[in-house]
Amino acid sequence: MDFEKAHEVWLNSHLRRRSGERKGRLERGHQHGEELFLRQVWWPILGNLENLHPEYEVMDWRGRSYFADFAWIIGELKMIIEIKGFGPHVRDMDRKRYCHELNRETFLQAMGYRVISFAYDDVADRPELCMTLLRMILSRYHAVVESNDLAVRAEREVIRLAFQLARPIRPKDIETQLHLNHRTAVRVLQGLCAQGWLTPVRSRDGIRVTKYGLAAKSLNEVMW
Repeated sequence: MDFEKAHEVWLNSHLRRRSGERKGRLERGHQHGEELFLRQVWWPILGNLENLHPEYEVMDWRGRSYFADFAWIIGELKMIIEIKGFGPHVRDMDRKRYCHELNRETFLQAMGYRVISFAYDDVADRPELCMTLLRMILSRYHAVVESNDLAVRAEREVIRLAFQLARPIRPKDIETQLHLNHRTAVRVLQGLCAQGWLTPVRSRDGIRVTKYGLAAKSLNEVMW
């Protein structure tokens, strides 16, 4: 099933299950930006719209209803996804609305939701960037994205750690953070070099490899 048909079926199924303001909000709220996100970011990664709820109603810290653009719910995982345009969320926002938005996001985090926001401009003009960031998040939760292969999972954790450290990574870093022995740490690093994700950094004498830096591939492509 292609995206257009899947989107139509998915949206109609949610409309049929709703009534009153919840249905009206879906009819009014699910517009160009939300559909563009599904088409250009979500669908290319997952290829389905399962467990994704449009215009999802939640309560804020004041007990008032709020409709998030999307909620992705699988078991205990609850993720809120917002597509934010510059106008309504920055240019046209006063101080009170700004405070309310931050308070709402913090409250949702406290209630167990993972809150993720994408700029509309990025969704429209730089969907590859949005896909990269979304893959990095989904890989920690979704069985379709996250491999069960322990070696692959170790490689992904090493790449994440290299980004977090913001400097060339050493075998000792992996041993400490990921609790791997030295031989395994070196093997994973060498494997990532062979795949083009890392580049070896040699010591001053040019003989020994002591560190490993992120290669351009790691910045431009995705292994998540």
